Amino acid sequence: MNEQRLTLLALLATAFIYMAESAVVQEAVRQALALCAASVIPAIFPFLVISSMLVSCGFGRRGSKIMEDLFRLPKCAASALVLGFAAGYPIGAGTAAELYRQGELSKEEASRLLAFCSNANPVFLVTVLGREVFRSARTGLWLWLIHVSAALLTGLLLRGSKEVRTAHPLPRTKQAESTPFLFVESVRKSAWNCLAICAFVTVFYVLSRPLAALGGAVGALLTGLTELFSLLPSLSGGGTGFVVAAVCTGFGGISVLCQTAAVLEGSGLSLRWYITGKLIQSLLSGILAAVIWQWI
Repeated sequence: MNEQRLTLLALLATAFIYMAESAVVQEAVRQALALCAASVIPAIFPFLVISSMLVSCGFGRRGSKIMEDLFRLPKCAASALVLGFAAGYPIGAGTAAELYRQGELSKEEASRLLAFCSNANPVFLVTVLGREVFRSARTGLWLWLIHVSAALLTGLLLRGSKEVRTAHPLPRTKQAESTPFLFVESVRKSAWNCLAICAFVTVFYVLSRPLAALGGAVGALLTGLTELFSLLPSLSGGGTGFVVAAVCTGFGGISVLCQTAAVLEGSGLSLRWYITGKLIQSLLSGILAAVIWQWI
């Protein structure tokens, strides 16, 4: 009961502050929606459709033996890892969920895969963070290498001890195997997921504004851990900023956490492994960034 009262008081206080600063809130919403239209939707929606189609058409069955040897996961898990690295948050998680729905992965395997398969877009790391914040694509490339290394190390730390099972995909009807049906279903699901992602980006973009006003490394860190895109204006270009960028992109932010929950909806998969993996990846990213900055 006390928890409910605290939540209610916090919500009322937030509502009061935002009503008092309605002009600022409205401007933040406009900026967030513009960000979604200009960057989020073009970057995410096509990949959501393509990844869903690929898995449905059997792409998940053609994977790499590296997944078995290193991470003790079926070969098909490679598709989620590759798409997660190439397309950015939360495509990897969505692909892992789709592999589980198709019967390619067990619940335990899909859960472990979630811990390290959903990652930041390389374009965001190299171009946006590297060139715009640090004025160097080389620095952005180092951020990407740190991000990838931390994710793979997380997968190794959390790999299972069981033998890799033989996948038994769920049987499908002829209608479910037809290309037009798969395309329509992929677009429908992707549109809903994209709408949910944009909604979370907008909400957390607004919520992160007071955190950005704190300034300094603390303000940048708290902002990035809330909403990743909001990190950019408050991020400095020095060594501290480099470490903050690595930590925040490794975790992804609360906004990405909610986006991941949206693409996992109805799959039966828990966020527990995902959160554990992101915390480990964030810590490893910060350590690697602090060490590597000495040579940049």
